[in-house]
Amino acid sequence: MKVGLIGRQGSGKTTIFGALTGLRTEGGGEKMESHLGVTKVPDARVDRLSEIFKPRKTTYAEIRFTDFPAQQAKEKANAALIAQMRDVDAMALVLNDFDGATDPVKELRDLLAEMILADLGVVENRLVKLKKEKGKEREGEVLARCLKTLEAEESLRSLEFTPDEESLLAGFGFLSRKSVIALFNVSEERAGKELPEGYRAELDRLHIPGLVLSAKVEMEVAQLDEKDRQAFLTELGIAEPARDRFIRASYKLLDLISFFTSGEDEVKAWTIEQGTPARKAAGKIHSDIERGFIRAEVVAYEDFIRYGTEAKCREAGKLRLEGKDYAVADGDIIHFRFNV
Repeated sequence: MKVGLIGRQGSGKTTIFGALTGLRTEGGGEKMESHLGVTKVPDARVDRLSEIFKPRKTTYAEIRFTDFPAQQAKEKANAALIAQMRDVDAMALVLNDFDGATDPVKELRDLLAEMILADLGVVENRLVKLKKEKGKEREGEVLARCLKTLEAEESLRSLEFTPDEESLLAGFGFLSRKSVIALFNVSEERAGKELPEGYRAELDRLHIPGLVLSAKVEMEVAQLDEKDRQAFLTELGIAEPARDRFIRASYKLLDLISFFTSGEDEVKAWTIEQGTPARKAAGKIHSDIERGFIRAEVVAYEDFIRYGTEAKCREAGKLRLEGKDYAVADGDIIHFRFNV
């Protein structure tokens, strides 16, 4: 999963990037360059499977963060930056709510409006070109519907599309179709507090989830040893670090789940969308497995922990053989059979 951090200059975006990834940067996102970072997704199920199998390698799911260059308050994103933004799966909009110098809700609306404006330009340009092309009537119809929505200053997230229409739109990478989460960067004194009711009402109207965090505090937390981390958080009245809250919110936002492969060589978590069929899930591991898919041997994590071994799960009727259209469930432990 790839997440882009977007924010105005001075929003604390790069500090939050450091808190989420554990990386220290010299205000990189506040300059005209992007920084990349990766954070592993904590999963007690992976830990437990590793204790059982004692594999040579344990691999957690990952979130890849891009800290995009910050912009001045009235500066518009340039074409190169927009092209990079189109490549991420979701965007976290970092909003300054710690010094009283800005209105974070207005900042949120402005950032969303920029995404709509960027998409409007793409749609208008494409529709002009389509007038000279034959056989693209269906694409023109879909884009005309997008144009009407964007001209009404609404995001494309408000529209629903059929699978065929999704295929037509896949290559555009429309920003206003990206999943978005709002991160309100507050002062240390407000760390651990709930979202103000006014903010929550606006987020509900926009159908966007939001988190409150203090970049300064969370950066300090990220630099602490594990044994000292919880005590520090408890002292500040924070239940868990921003990284864990952000990961949980992101998985919910993108409707993601994890399945596992396990054995003596490796225990690994794989991230997929809810409802992904077994054959497509196999393709996350390798395209050859998807192409030569025969069947999936599946046991639920809870059943495996209860019975302890694959053999005992089979005896208890908990090890199932599933076909290519089986919708993989969160926590499934799967062994794919294939032939190429």
